[in-house]
Amino acid sequence: MKLAPKSAALVAPVLFALAACGGGSEEAAAPDAEATPAMAETAAPADAATPGAAETPAPAATPSETPTPTPTPTATPTTAAVTEPAAFAPCKACHSVEPGENGIGPTLAGIWNDKAAVVPGFEFSDAMKNSGLTWNQATLDRYLTDPRGVVPGTKMAFGGVKDAAKRQEIINYLKTL
Repeated sequence: MKLAPKSAALVAPVLFALAACGGGSEEAAAPDAEATPAMAETAAPADAATPGAAETPAPAATPSETPTPTPTPTATPTTAAVTEPAAFAPCKACHSVEPGENGIGPTLAGIWNDKAAVVPGFEFSDAMKNSGLTWNQATLDRYLTDPRGVVPGTKMAFGGVKDAAKRQEIINYLKTL
């Protein structure tokens, strides 16, 4: 198959990019003997009128610098929702998601399935210390609906999240921290 000069000029950068990242099929990265002359004839003619057209680098069989791929995290319940949902915005006003960074409220990093009032360095109310709660699906759903109703005397001055879907987004996010 012979490509028109414009088609070859468009294909060459794509082939170069695929070769550089190791992507694409083996045929695209290392064309067969029949395709190579056709590509050479159309990729950069010797009498190219466009400045720089002959300077377009051809794809290398072995790129000199191959980027090391970043490992993809395995999808588990604790890493599935890594993007902070919009519903979490009111929580950020008082809570950090960074371990050890307490604010007006305690950090929320690592609280999933922890007992209430055990975050180091935060001064919890007696009501929260004596609540006996464990931050799991059912408890967080109830607490986020009505914090002061679930733990009367809590220092958390937040009215709650009435929308069940938004509460679930927050809970899913907390599982990942």
